[in-house]
Amino acid sequence: MSAIAAPSIACKAPQVAVIGAGKVGSTLAQRITEKNLADVVLLDIVEGLPQGIALDLYEAQGLERHDKKILGTNDYADTVGSDIVVITAGLPRKPGMSRDDLLYTNAKIVTHAAKQAIAHSPNAIVIVVTNPLDVMTYLAWKATGLSQNHVMGMGGVLDSSRLRSFIALETGATTGDISTFVLGGHGDLMVPIPRYCTVSGVPITEFLEPEAIARLMERTKNGGAEIVKLLKTGSAFYAPASSVCYMVESLILNQSRLLPAAVYLDGQYGLTDLFLGVPCRLGCSGVEQIVEIQLTEEELAQLHRSAAAVKEGIDKAIAKTDL
Repeated sequence: MSAIAAPSIACKAPQVAVIGAGKVGSTLAQRITEKNLADVVLLDIVEGLPQGIALDLYEAQGLERHDKKILGTNDYADTVGSDIVVITAGLPRKPGMSRDDLLYTNAKIVTHAAKQAIAHSPNAIVIVVTNPLDVMTYLAWKATGLSQNHVMGMGGVLDSSRLRSFIALETGATTGDISTFVLGGHGDLMVPIPRYCTVSGVPITEFLEPEAIARLMERTKNGGAEIVKLLKTGSAFYAPASSVCYMVESLILNQSRLLPAAVYLDGQYGLTDLFLGVPCRLGCSGVEQIVEIQLTEEELAQLHRSAAAVKEGIDKAIAKTDL
């Protein structure tokens, strides 16, 4: 009996290009593949680094029981056809380096990475992780020429996760029952909204004293700095990688999750022409909706102060780049 030829079906797994094989990038590659979400191309300028990390992760594939491919490379051509591009490349702030120094250095790194990646994956959705995050997200958008809904920054997801963890430590509640919202820029002027922070649907303002809430909000604002101080020679990478993976999952699986991310504002909250952390829905088409929640006058004023700081950073960066 002759065999029946099977029909030819072109099947392609989703592919995520991670630009930067530092601790955030390499941990993100691990998260994505071990969740069986997508194939990963891990790129870095350091020869051998992404290749070694990719091989190490691949050798764990059989134990972690996933079937996703991971490729380490120094060549942007290997990222061709990526559905999502995550930019983690950049320098951390070092002793003696001013915030403006960090801004200008990372502006060059991010704009170059964004242009190179999109040249090979013109239909990709871009997620920016590099700091200062909201400014870098704007620069990536300008550099790529992508639509507004195809570029976003990670900050709000991480800040909200940190606040969720701190509320759990304070109350003893499980993190799965806690919902939080942190808006604004990913930095000192972020805007936690206690009224929208709940445990099993009950706002924390109903059972925590104002002093305790203020302490939790302040710890969230300094969450990254607290880790840097403890580590002494590095910065956070587990929680940032998990935050990006959470966004990637919502995009790839079209979950339309409502979460706070740095997205382009065009009149929402009275703000225009900048990326800032606000509630939005993420699905397979990118930013599907920006949700305008009701803010008090003081909360809105805080959001505008945060936006002003981001806008100042954007203006400085634009003046030093060829965008």
